Amino acid sequence: MSKQNRGKALWNLQSRGRGTCPVCKTERIKVLYDKTLGDGTKLKVCKRCRNKKIQCVEK
Repeated sequence: MSKQNRGKALWNLQSRGRGTCPVCKTERIKVLYDKTLGDGTKLKVCKRCRNKKIQCVEK
């Protein structure tokens, strides 16, 4: 049987959870994962960047 509520929480997020990843600069990708930098700053990153070691992010 199919799942009725799969991905339903994404509809409540801004832009359906999509944006630009601050690490790899990929656009229109889901940025759902929290990552904490060395100085305590929290970032939302994509699935590909969630396991990368990040020192700082250039803006």
